[in-house]
Amino acid sequence: MLYKSSLKNRKKIKEENLRHVAIIMDGNGRWAEKRGKIRTLGHKEGFKTARKIVKFAVENNIEILTLYVFSKENWKRPKLEVTALMKLFFFALKSETKNLNKYNIRLKIIGDISFFNEKLQNYIYKVEKKTLNNTGLILNIAANYSGKWDIIQGMKKVIKAVQKGFLNIDQIQEQNFSQYLSTSELLPVDLVVRTGGEKRISNFFLWQIAYSELYFTDVLWPDFNQRDFQHAINCFFTRERRFGGIQK
Repeated sequence: MLYKSSLKNRKKIKEENLRHVAIIMDGNGRWAEKRGKIRTLGHKEGFKTARKIVKFAVENNIEILTLYVFSKENWKRPKLEVTALMKLFFFALKSETKNLNKYNIRLKIIGDISFFNEKLQNYIYKVEKKTLNNTGLILNIAANYSGKWDIIQGMKKVIKAVQKGFLNIDQIQEQNFSQYLSTSELLPVDLVVRTGGEKRISNFFLWQIAYSELYFTDVLWPDFNQRDFQHAINCFFTRERRFGGIQK
Protein backbone atom coordinates (compact mmCIF):
# COMPACT_ATOMS: atom_id res chain seq x y z
CA MET A 1 0.00 0.00 0.00
CA LEU A 2 1.17 3.53 -0.70
CA TYR A 3 3.08 5.10 2.19
CA LYS A 4 2.96 1.81 4.12
CA SER A 5 4.68 2.28 7.50
CA SER A 6 5.12 5.99 6.78
CA LEU A 7 3.77 6.94 10.19
CA LYS A 8 5.92 4.40 12.05
CA ASN A 9 9.64 4.52 12.82
CA ARG A 10 10.04 7.74 10.85
CA LYS A 11 13.60 8.98 10.27
CA LYS A 12 13.27 12.66 10.94
CA ILE A 13 15.44 15.16 9.12
CA LYS A 14 16.59 17.04 12.19
CA GLU A 15 18.08 20.08 10.49
CA GLU A 16 15.41 22.77 10.41
CA ASN A 17 16.84 24.50 7.33
CA LEU A 18 15.50 21.89 4.91
CA ARG A 19 11.74 22.34 4.92
CA HIS A 20 10.69 22.74 1.27
CA VAL A 21 12.01 20.57 -1.56
CA ALA A 22 10.99 21.12 -5.19
CA ILE A 23 11.64 18.53 -7.88
CA ILE A 24 11.71 18.94 -11.66
CA MET A 25 10.77 15.41 -12.72
CA ASP A 26 12.55 15.01 -16.04
CA GLY A 27 13.33 11.97 -18.15
CA ASN A 28 10.12 9.93 -18.40
CA GLY A 29 10.02 9.93 -22.20
CA ARG A 30 13.71 9.17 -22.60
CA TRP A 31 13.42 6.35 -20.05
CA ALA A 32 10.74 4.72 -22.22
CA GLU A 33 12.55 5.33 -25.50
CA LYS A 34 15.74 3.72 -24.17
CA ARG A 35 13.68 0.58 -23.58
CA GLY A 36 11.96 0.67 -26.96
CA LYS A 37 8.64 1.65 -25.42
CA ILE A 38 6.24 4.51 -26.14
CA ARG A 39 6.78 7.68 -24.13
CA THR A 40 3.45 7.42 -22.31
CA LEU A 41 4.68 4.28 -20.54
CA GLY A 42 7.53 6.35 -19.19
CA HIS A 43 5.04 8.77 -17.64
CA LYS A 44 3.22 5.88 -15.97
CA GLU A 45 6.51 4.71 -14.46
CA GLY A 46 7.18 8.29 -13.42
CA PHE A 47 3.91 8.31 -11.49
CA LYS A 48 5.05 5.23 -9.57
CA THR A 49 8.28 7.03 -8.72
CA ALA A 50 6.36 10.07 -7.52
CA ARG A 51 4.43 7.90 -5.07
CA LYS A 52 7.70 6.55 -3.64
CA ILE A 53 9.19 10.03 -3.32
CA VAL A 54 6.10 11.33 -1.54
CA LYS A 55 6.43 8.40 0.85
CA PHE A 56 10.06 9.34 1.52
CA ALA A 57 9.06 12.95 2.20
CA VAL A 58 6.40 11.83 4.68
CA GLU A 59 8.79 9.45 6.46
CA ASN A 60 11.45 12.14 6.78
CA ASN A 61 9.17 14.93 7.98
CA ILE A 62 9.80 17.21 5.01
CA GLU A 63 7.17 19.91 5.40
CA ILE A 64 6.59 20.81 1.74
CA LEU A 65 7.24 18.87 -1.45
CA THR A 66 6.60 20.46 -4.84
CA LEU A 67 6.57 18.31 -7.96
CA TYR A 68 6.81 19.96 -11.39
CA VAL A 69 4.67 17.63 -13.47
CA PHE A 70 3.54 19.70 -16.47
CA SER A 71 4.74 23.06 -17.75
CA LYS A 72 2.94 25.50 -20.00
CA GLU A 73 5.50 24.63 -22.66
CA ASN A 74 4.56 20.94 -22.50
CA TRP A 75 1.45 21.61 -24.60
CA LYS A 76 3.85 21.65 -27.56
CA ARG A 77 4.34 17.91 -27.22
CA PRO A 78 2.49 15.42 -29.48
CA LYS A 79 -1.26 15.47 -28.88
CA LEU A 80 -1.33 11.77 -28.01
CA GLU A 81 1.26 12.25 -25.27
CA VAL A 82 -0.52 15.30 -23.82
CA THR A 83 -3.84 13.46 -23.79
CA ALA A 84 -2.23 10.53 -21.98
CA LEU A 85 -0.70 12.90 -19.43
CA MET A 86 -4.09 14.48 -18.70
CA LYS A 87 -5.66 11.05 -18.22
CA LEU A 88 -2.80 10.04 -15.93
CA PHE A 89 -3.22 13.25 -13.93
CA PHE A 90 -6.92 12.55 -13.43
CA PHE A 91 -6.21 8.91 -12.51
CA ALA A 92 -3.60 10.00 -9.95
CA LEU A 93 -5.99 12.45 -8.30
CA LYS A 94 -8.78 9.90 -8.15
CA SER A 95 -6.70 6.96 -6.97
CA GLU A 96 -4.65 8.78 -4.33
CA THR A 97 -7.26 10.90 -2.52
CA LYS A 98 -7.88 8.23 0.12
CA ASN A 99 -4.18 7.86 0.86
CA LEU A 100 -3.66 11.61 1.01
CA ASN A 101 -6.22 11.83 3.79
CA LYS A 102 -5.02 8.68 5.52
CA TYR A 103 -1.50 10.05 5.82
CA ASN A 104 -2.51 13.62 6.59
CA ILE A 105 -1.20 15.10 3.31
CA ARG A 106 -2.62 18.34 1.98
CA LEU A 107 -2.73 18.56 -1.82
CA LYS A 108 -2.36 21.89 -3.58
CA ILE A 109 -2.35 22.35 -7.35
CA ILE A 110 -0.39 25.37 -8.54
CA GLY A 111 -0.62 26.54 -12.13
CA ASP A 112 -3.17 27.75 -14.66
CA ILE A 113 -5.77 24.98 -14.43
CA SER A 114 -8.20 26.90 -16.67
CA PHE A 115 -6.58 25.09 -19.63
CA PHE A 116 -7.77 21.72 -18.34
CA ASN A 117 -11.16 20.28 -19.20
CA GLU A 118 -14.05 20.91 -16.82
CA LYS A 119 -14.03 17.38 -15.42
CA LEU A 120 -10.38 17.62 -14.41
CA GLN A 121 -10.79 21.12 -13.00
CA ASN A 122 -13.72 20.04 -10.85
CA TYR A 123 -11.81 17.04 -9.53
CA ILE A 124 -8.84 19.25 -8.65
CA TYR A 125 -11.11 21.48 -6.58
CA LYS A 126 -12.71 18.41 -5.00
CA VAL A 127 -9.43 16.84 -3.88
CA GLU A 128 -8.00 20.14 -2.65
CA LYS A 129 -11.13 20.67 -0.56
CA LYS A 130 -11.04 17.11 0.82
CA THR A 131 -7.43 17.50 1.98
CA LEU A 132 -7.60 21.15 3.04
CA ASN A 133 -7.55 20.47 6.77
CA ASN A 134 -4.72 17.95 6.70
CA THR A 135 -1.74 19.15 8.72
CA GLY A 136 1.12 16.92 7.54
CA LEU A 137 3.10 17.17 4.33
CA ILE A 138 1.97 19.87 1.90
CA LEU A 139 2.18 18.31 -1.56
CA ASN A 140 2.20 20.85 -4.37
CA ILE A 141 1.65 19.68 -7.90
CA ALA A 142 2.82 22.27 -10.43
CA ALA A 143 0.55 21.58 -13.42
CA ASN A 144 0.37 23.87 -16.44
CA TYR A 145 2.76 26.00 -14.45
CA SER A 146 5.26 28.60 -15.62
CA GLY A 147 7.50 30.80 -13.50
CA LYS A 148 6.95 33.72 -15.85
CA TRP A 149 3.18 33.17 -15.77
CA ASP A 150 3.26 33.14 -11.96
CA ILE A 151 5.09 36.48 -11.80
CA ILE A 152 2.77 38.08 -14.36
CA GLN A 153 -0.32 36.86 -12.47
CA GLY A 154 1.20 38.27 -9.31
CA MET A 155 1.78 41.63 -10.97
CA LYS A 156 -1.84 41.74 -12.15
CA LYS A 157 -3.00 41.15 -8.56
CA VAL A 158 -0.71 43.93 -7.32
CA ILE A 159 -2.06 46.34 -9.95
CA LYS A 160 -5.65 45.55 -8.96
CA ALA A 161 -4.80 46.07 -5.29
CA VAL A 162 -3.26 49.47 -6.09
CA GLN A 163 -6.22 50.48 -8.28
CA LYS A 164 -8.68 49.60 -5.50
CA GLY A 165 -6.66 51.53 -2.94
CA PHE A 166 -5.69 48.48 -0.90
CA LEU A 167 -2.01 48.92 -1.66
CA ASN A 168 0.27 51.90 -2.21
CA ILE A 169 2.96 51.61 -4.87
CA ASP A 170 5.60 52.56 -2.33
CA GLN A 171 4.52 49.62 -0.18
CA ILE A 172 5.43 47.05 -2.83
CA GLN A 173 8.48 45.18 -1.57
CA GLU A 174 10.03 41.78 -2.19
CA GLN A 175 8.49 40.46 1.01
CA ASN A 176 4.90 41.40 0.24
CA PHE A 177 5.07 40.67 -3.50
CA SER A 178 5.54 37.00 -2.63
CA GLN A 179 2.03 36.92 -1.20
CA TYR A 180 0.59 37.51 -4.67
CA LEU A 181 2.22 34.41 -6.16
CA SER A 182 0.73 30.92 -6.35
CA THR A 183 3.06 29.90 -3.51
CA SER A 184 1.91 32.67 -1.17
CA GLU A 185 1.09 30.25 1.67
CA LEU A 186 4.34 28.34 1.43
CA LEU A 187 7.81 28.52 2.93
CA PRO A 188 10.67 29.42 0.57
CA VAL A 189 12.19 26.59 -1.46
CA ASP A 190 15.36 25.27 0.15
CA LEU A 191 16.39 22.63 -2.38
CA VAL A 192 15.60 22.16 -6.07
CA VAL A 193 16.29 18.71 -7.53
CA ARG A 194 16.27 18.09 -11.28
CA THR A 195 16.53 14.60 -12.70
CA GLY A 196 17.30 13.54 -16.27
CA GLY A 197 20.71 15.15 -16.81
CA GLU A 198 19.62 18.63 -17.90
CA LYS A 199 21.06 21.56 -15.94
CA ARG A 200 18.49 24.30 -16.27
CA ILE A 201 15.40 25.55 -14.44
CA SER A 202 13.03 25.39 -17.45
CA ASN A 203 10.73 28.23 -16.39
CA PHE A 204 10.00 26.72 -12.98
CA PHE A 205 10.04 28.74 -9.72
CA LEU A 206 11.83 31.82 -11.07
CA TRP A 207 10.99 34.07 -8.09
CA GLN A 208 10.84 31.42 -5.39
CA ILE A 209 14.30 29.87 -5.84
CA ALA A 210 16.46 32.98 -5.75
CA TYR A 211 18.53 31.46 -2.93
CA SER A 212 17.65 27.80 -3.23
CA GLU A 213 20.33 25.14 -3.50
CA LEU A 214 20.30 23.36 -6.87
CA TYR A 215 21.00 19.66 -7.33
CA PHE A 216 21.20 18.02 -10.76
CA THR A 217 21.42 14.31 -11.44
CA ASP A 218 21.69 12.22 -14.62
CA VAL A 219 19.23 9.68 -13.19
CA LEU A 220 16.03 9.62 -15.25
CA TRP A 221 12.92 10.26 -13.19
CA PRO A 222 11.45 6.71 -13.34
CA ASP A 223 14.76 5.39 -11.93
CA PHE A 224 15.03 8.04 -9.19
CA ASN A 225 14.60 6.32 -5.83
CA GLN A 226 14.73 7.01 -2.11
CA ARG A 227 18.49 6.51 -2.05
CA ASP A 228 18.92 9.10 -4.80
CA PHE A 229 16.69 11.50 -2.87
CA GLN A 230 18.71 10.93 0.29
CA HIS A 231 21.92 11.66 -1.65
CA ALA A 232 20.45 14.98 -2.84
CA ILE A 233 19.62 15.85 0.76
CA ASN A 234 23.08 14.86 1.94
CA CYS A 235 24.59 17.15 -0.69
CA PHE A 236 22.31 19.94 0.49
CA PHE A 237 23.75 19.71 3.99
CA THR A 238 27.29 20.04 2.66
CA ARG A 239 26.46 23.44 1.18
CA GLU A 240 27.23 26.69 2.97
CA ARG A 241 24.14 28.91 2.68
CA ARG A 242 25.06 32.55 3.26
CA PHE A 243 22.18 34.31 1.47
CA GLY A 244 24.53 37.04 0.24
CA GLY A 245 26.32 37.42 3.57
CA ILE A 246 29.57 35.97 4.86
CA GLN A 247 30.26 33.04 7.11
CA LYS A 248 30.84 34.12 10.73
